[in-house]
Amino acid sequence: MPYLLRPAALADAPAVTGLLNEIDLVEIGRPETDLHTVEADLKHPETDLERDSWLAFDGDRLVVYGLLWDESGGERVDIDHYVLPDRQEAGQLVLAAMETRAREKARENGAVRAVVHLHLNAAPTLDTALLRDRGWSVVRRYHVLRRPLDRAGDRPPAPPAGVRLRSCATEADRARVHELYQSAFAEHFDFQPRGYEQWLHDVDAAGLDWSLVWIAGTDESGDAGFLMARDDREAMGWIRSIGVLREARGRGLAGLLLRQAFAAFAARGRDTVGLGVDTSNATGAPGLYARHAMVLHYAVDTWEAVLR
Repeated sequence: MPYLLRPAALADAPAVTGLLNEIDLVEIGRPETDLHTVEADLKHPETDLERDSWLAFDGDRLVVYGLLWDESGGERVDIDHYVLPDRQEAGQLVLAAMETRAREKARENGAVRAVVHLHLNAAPTLDTALLRDRGWSVVRRYHVLRRPLDRAGDRPPAPPAGVRLRSCATEADRARVHELYQSAFAEHFDFQPRGYEQWLHDVDAAGLDWSLVWIAGTDESGDAGFLMARDDREAMGWIRSIGVLREARGRGLAGLLLRQAFAAFAARGRDTVGLGVDTSNATGAPGLYARHAMVLHYAVDTWEAVLR
């Protein structure tokens, strides 16, 4: 039977969420995809759903979902691709369409090639031999870590002398977190500079509980670090990002921010907190998280294809 391919719409978010949770069960053993996350992806400002999204159906059953977006305005293009294990042929059809669109998007940006990135579980439902046959290769590995929480043991930390910690309470604080984010991550792999309004969408600001965002500073450096967390994932509390300016590293700001987040989630009754980390991170983040009892949940690979 031929597969039906069509673009996605926001109204498809529940079906896409169901598909992704089917894939979660295979890849990590339990469903961890929330509807609001899928909806935020489908609302991405750099995505035209008519041209940049794909659904593949076998009869009435959704078996593949793909989404493409462009944050670089140049050659770098990102895609998401999800396929049920027994529907690899449909997965290839969608992947080929996404590669064609990535080339087109790069040309629209004035680039001579498309450098496409795809994040996949290290043991994905997509047959990676198909990717390698098409010229894709792994260029980075990330770990999703998690840590159990205890209301009695995870208490708010006391900042040391000369260090300050405050919640992100005002619009000025939000703008300051954006500045810190752009500076702290500027040298990180795959970083794309983002203006304030673009960044607000990236972090799903409309759905973000800003009381779970903190700014750390020192007497010498002023505001120098931040942590952004979310409490809208059913599976666990989530630390979306943590960063410290280069000149303020080594003062314990990252550890202080982590402990503050642990305490906040524990006080809310959460039993687990998680985050993602680049295993090749040059700032020592993997070691920091290990010292704070965070352990591997699963691994994610960044696959890359250079398309001309």
